[in-house]
Amino acid sequence: MEYKRILSVQDISCVGQCSLTVALPILSACGHETAILPAAVLSNHTGGFKGFTCRDLTSDMPDIIKQWEIEGITFDGAYTGYLGSSEQIAYVKDIFARLVSPSGLRIVDPAMADGGKLYPAFDMDFVEVMKSLVAVADVTLPNITEASLLTGNEYKESYDEEYTEKLVKGLHELGAKTVIMTGVSYNDESTGILVSDENGINYIRHEKMPISCHGTGDVFASAFVGSYLAGKDKAEAARIAGEYVLSCIKNTIDDKEHWYGVKFEPLLGDLISAIRG
Repeated sequence: MEYKRILSVQDISCVGQCSLTVALPILSACGHETAILPAAVLSNHTGGFKGFTCRDLTSDMPDIIKQWEIEGITFDGAYTGYLGSSEQIAYVKDIFARLVSPSGLRIVDPAMADGGKLYPAFDMDFVEVMKSLVAVADVTLPNITEASLLTGNEYKESYDEEYTEKLVKGLHELGAKTVIMTGVSYNDESTGILVSDENGINYIRHEKMPISCHGTGDVFASAFVGSYLAGKDKAEAARIAGEYVLSCIKNTIDDKEHWYGVKFEPLLGDLISAIRG
């Protein structure tokens, strides 16, 4: 496996097993040199805790990028998660254009919505700016809510293949070369991942758990990126990442005190084995 340098741009939630505290260990375990550009530092994530502290790092980003250019630092790929503002998206587009090698991968998780609603910090103006980032992505990783917002389609909790294919078509029309859409569930017993690229549409079905957990989107995205950069094709990388998330939920579900994330760390060996298999 070729040794590659990947940059992840998203926030650091110091406690809570999401964002960079998930991306850094998973990408590193997959065998990649992992660089980070923190968009903000939070004491803990914003779901379920009594409160949180946050320091926005937007003003630090251009100086960091400039120093990388001075040092001649480039990346084999860049992967974005939660970005807090339109200004941060502009900086990421600059990184994509200037610091990712011509043959490198530009992967965007448009983390801004779930359950039919935007996260509280965002509005439709932000969605419009996110479209411009998706447009230059080699791979985009939306959930159903994010895909509906980005394509201007009505969000539906119950849907069929015609609906999901409409969402995927809209994302390709925005410019996304490959779409990996998560949380695609056509019945109550299973859920899955829809992979759409130049080879057509591939649906990967897996068991649906009775609970949802914080941070699983970040775990999936990081495991997908790690697997894909390690040489797996997109469908296989998505399958590996989906099975890894499922295992992480099963590893956590009986621990009622561990409500803020999933216990992904003890299962990193399984992820490495799947990638090498």
